[in-house]
Amino acid sequence: MEYSNLDKAKAFIELSKQKPFDVRTGLTKDRIGRTMIPQGGGLTYSYAAMPVDDAIITTLQKLADEQEVIEKYKSLLKGTVINLTENRSVLHQLTRGQVLADKVVIDGTDKGAFYTEELAKIQDFSEKVRSGTITGSTGKAFTTVCQIGIGGSDLGPRALYIALDGWCKGKGVKTLNAAFISNVDPDDGAAVLAGLDVETTLFILVSKSGTTLETLTNQNFVIETITQTARAKGISGFDPRKHMVAVTSNTSPLASSPDIVKAFFMDDFIGGRYSSTSGVGGVLLSCAFGFDVFRQVLDGAHEADTAALETDITKNASLMDALISIYLRNVLNYPVTAILPYSQALLRFPAHLQQLAMESNGKHVNRFGKPISYATEPVIFGEPGTNGQHSFYQLLHQGTDIVPIKFIGFKQNQLGKDITIKGSTSQQKLCANLCAQIVAFARGKDDEDPNKQFEGGRCSSLLFAQALTPKTLGALLAHFENEVMFEGFLWNINSFDQEGVQLGKKLATKVLNGCEGDEVLKAYADLF
Repeated sequence: MEYSNLDKAKAFIELSKQKPFDVRTGLTKDRIGRTMIPQGGGLTYSYAAMPVDDAIITTLQKLADEQEVIEKYKSLLKGTVINLTENRSVLHQLTRGQVLADKVVIDGTDKGAFYTEELAKIQDFSEKVRSGTITGSTGKAFTTVCQIGIGGSDLGPRALYIALDGWCKGKGVKTLNAAFISNVDPDDGAAVLAGLDVETTLFILVSKSGTTLETLTNQNFVIETITQTARAKGISGFDPRKHMVAVTSNTSPLASSPDIVKAFFMDDFIGGRYSSTSGVGGVLLSCAFGFDVFRQVLDGAHEADTAALETDITKNASLMDALISIYLRNVLNYPVTAILPYSQALLRFPAHLQQLAMESNGKHVNRFGKPISYATEPVIFGEPGTNGQHSFYQLLHQGTDIVPIKFIGFKQNQLGKDITIKGSTSQQKLCANLCAQIVAFARGKDDEDPNKQFEGGRCSSLLFAQALTPKTLGALLAHFENEVMFEGFLWNINSFDQEGVQLGKKLATKVLNGCEGDEVLKAYADLF
């Protein structure tokens, strides 16, 4: 299977010669109805306001076929070594607990069975925590779970927890509170710990390697702080080790650490930013909301993974999204993309997607280490609507650069509480704003006053559903994971390593060791 460079692909050359579809005049009711793709999990993708017509879509199909993206996806699912720089397979789809291909056996281990067994461990443990069968060292039931991790060990799980909290409360699901410690800044840990009851908090330490400096520093900070707190309050019998579990690899130092009571396992075939449906997110979410809720997330993700196998791009939402993103980046040369959820529950979802996309595809060489001559991942940013409308939307509407937008919206809110003012509910106002923004960006507005002139032609897509449920959330998560994967295939880059993260870590260690003869580094270090 050949991995050709994008700029040499025949379909891409053809694509670059085609005129973009004009969304200012072409966005019609009929087009909206013809440009929807069911994603699974109740989620639907619409590209009506994107600058692509039937001719461009036909060429995008040729590009997908020429680059054999579905064949590469199937190869990934079978356990083929996709991550060449680290000589690893890529198996995060297996963390959903269901297989999409033949049995994947690596080093004698059936990886599908491995992750199914881990899910069973998570279910058993979380049910015992929630029932009070497993308690803290002083016999009190856990009421809070606190995740200690950074990057993919924090952003995804935190985003999913916030997204599900309202739904669970609206459905009357028993919930445990959740807290997160990620930044090595001691003020972060101190502020979080100040609000926790040490007797009723379970800490989840997440580090695949077991050697992440920030996470291990925070682990020791937590142990020391909660021990001091228990002593200051005169709590007898308090043992911090009975308040801490780990999610790590079975070969890491944490797997046998005397400071934890139990370990859940992942392995090197699961990248941190792709790990939310593994124990990295599963232990936290199952303890906080119950394993059944987490299982629904997995089911939605699996449905999206299955839908991503479709070869017809008009029936494959994540592939269509990826191909249009390639068109926007490499033909229309747009360097930034905004992800704008019209749901406060998705407050931290753009931050997770920022890491997912920019850490995966922010690369300047291809899979074989050769320089590439075209742009890769755009800058990703986002904020929930309608807050964003009152800050950066000014630039999106009237700035000198066109910023493609990915909107996310839901017909219903999660908690079921609302109020009617001037004939409409708050949720109706939220949805009205979302619809209005799509049209306003596309069509613009003529005005004699140049300050009130809107050029339009600002493109956007929409992912929408009836409500943000656990299953829909899982599908939403997998949609973007698969989109990023497909983009990597099309760019012929490795979406599953992150060497750009390592250099700063190494230099920070050098600073802590006295800079070791590096005068420039020491000059900065001396400032602090």
